[in-house]
Amino acid sequence: MNGMIFAAGLGTRLAPLTDTMPKALVEVDGKPLLEHAINQFAKGGVTTLVINVHHFADLIKKYVEANKQKWPNTKICISDESDYLLDTGGGLVKALEYFTDDKPIVVGNADVYCDVPIDWLYNEHLKSSRSATLLTRKRPSTRQLLFDADGRLSGWRNKTTEEERLPRVKDVATESLHESAFCGFHVIEQGLVRFWLPVHKFPIIDAYLKVAADDKIYEVDLDKKYYWFDVGTIEKLNTVEEFVKQRKQ
Repeated sequence: MNGMIFAAGLGTRLAPLTDTMPKALVEVDGKPLLEHAINQFAKGGVTTLVINVHHFADLIKKYVEANKQKWPNTKICISDESDYLLDTGGGLVKALEYFTDDKPIVVGNADVYCDVPIDWLYNEHLKSSRSATLLTRKRPSTRQLLFDADGRLSGWRNKTTEEERLPRVKDVATESLHESAFCGFHVIEQGLVRFWLPVHKFPIIDAYLKVAADDKIYEVDLDKKYYWFDVGTIEKLNTVEEFVKQRKQ
């Protein structure tokens, strides 16, 4: 199974911690967020795992090299974006060079702390002929994805500015759409990733919206039995630490 973890972000919202380290090495429960993420992917059966780096790239490289024995069945590759940060879409396109087969890629973020089984998400994607499957949850978020009754991606809405993008407006009634927030995990067919070549900087959600009218991009709702936290700010980091503490009691 192929996997990718985004770990290249600047992590400005986690300052001052990220003044001296990448956000992927910020610790939760005594371990770097990146270690939690790699554990999750390795446990889910990922055998080729790409990690992209930019901010404090050398620290992540050193961490992976020093700890790779923890994941003997997972080959970890570093996609170096030190010279130019490619955003989530461009980073994924660049990572294509590390995958030796045409199987789908499971993608996640280092700054998300959760216990979603990677193999479960992968198998949900394989249930039908899809170009991509996005992990979503009905939760508060400024930016909401819009899906039709079958769970197919049909648009995007900014709750603050009321801006909308509706690429499937000719195919589906807008009043029938429901909102779900993206959880940072998705499974994508390599054929769709290659469609975005050559390597260039772009956000993955914008790219999904541009092809939503022609490609089958669906959601799978995050089951409430799994926990999920965005660890993008100091406040959210403290929330996760309190959650972990309570689970240990």
